[in-house]
Amino acid sequence: MTNKFKFNLIVLSVLFLALPAISANGVAVIDMRTAVLSTQAAQDAFKALEEDADYAANLEEARSIQAERQTLAENLQKDAETLSQAEIAEVQRDIQEKTKDLEFLASKVQAAQEETAQRVFAESGPEMQKIIGELIAAKQITVLLAKNETLLFSDPSLDLTDDVTSMLDVAANEPASSE
Repeated sequence: MTNKFKFNLIVLSVLFLALPAISANGVAVIDMRTAVLSTQAAQDAFKALEEDADYAANLEEARSIQAERQTLAENLQKDAETLSQAEIAEVQRDIQEKTKDLEFLASKVQAAQEETAQRVFAESGPEMQKIIGELIAAKQITVLLAKNETLLFSDPSLDLTDDVTSMLDVAANEPASSE
């Protein structure tokens, strides 16, 4: 074993053994994206997006183009032996054109989804910050980590994501306070 590998193994072992002690000292993790996008408000926003005429039309057109592209590819594969080189080249151009159209529509659909997600985040932001602050105080959290790909391990009991989602849903259902 290399020294670097041994060192990494020792560090991971120490971290693994120390995790219960760390968690007792106020460490928690959160996936803020999941917390917000799991709320009823986010689900309602995405349902409204699906009902939007432009979005639905783009989605339907993308499905249609994908089906046409698939049919062209299957026919090309099936009939390749009987087609001339010119006919094969024409079908391949058609497939490439359909692929470009599909990519364009997919980018429009993805942009609409991302715009909806950003709007939900913007609307939930102040309330989420308030809730996270309350949870930090209530659970005496001293370190809050973002739950993402770089987090190697976390005890599920340290995860505040579901708590934040639930509290955002509760806050959204409370009548607006008079100012």
